[in-house]
Amino acid sequence: MSDRQVPPGWAKGTSGNPAGRPKGSGEVARVRAAIAEHVPAVIAKLVDSALAGDIGAARLLLERTIAPLKASEEKTEMTLPDGSLTDQGRAVIAAIASGDLAPGQGAALLASLGTLAKLTEADELEQRIKALEERHAVKP
Repeated sequence: MSDRQVPPGWAKGTSGNPAGRPKGSGEVARVRAAIAEHVPAVIAKLVDSALAGDIGAARLLLERTIAPLKASEEKTEMTLPDGSLTDQGRAVIAAIASGDLAPGQGAALLASLGTLAKLTEADELEQRIKALEERHAVKP
């Protein structure tokens, strides 16, 4: 709490200027308004400069108007061998090493196998605990 005294006639917590300063009345708004009227001419000049070979102008126009391209990998199908998760992980690593699978896709597949291993472990632990509880007649 503040120890400031409230002037007489003013209710504590009530603004003396409830409407506040009007929006757009600040210095930044005035500068933006002054610039805004020249934007079409600035854009036209940038386009002319870009067409004349100005790489900086071309880059500025392209960066501000066209979304950047995202790198993507070609979809690759892979059949994992039956067996343990370790065997499947080795198959993924072999496919990366031979160039049959992109490193990014291989990393994603290995991460998925790791997550699957954790889920399998949790399921197995749950089953073992349930079996122990049934064997010792512990009620949940």
